[in-house]
Amino acid sequence: MKFIKEEHEERGDYIFQKDNTTKNGMRIVIITLVVLVGAVIVSGIHFEWF
Repeated sequence: MKFIKEEHEERGDYIFQKDNTTKNGMRIVIITLVVLVGAVIVSGIHFEWF
């Protein structure tokens, strides 16, 4: 089973396609995680937990 399917491959056993939808979705997920980690750090500093 392959994790990422290239655009030119003809196969059905893959998890992600290498296209714009997957790339944009991954960017959104990564940006969201960075914002959440930043919010946890800022709130920890604000409430003096760190």
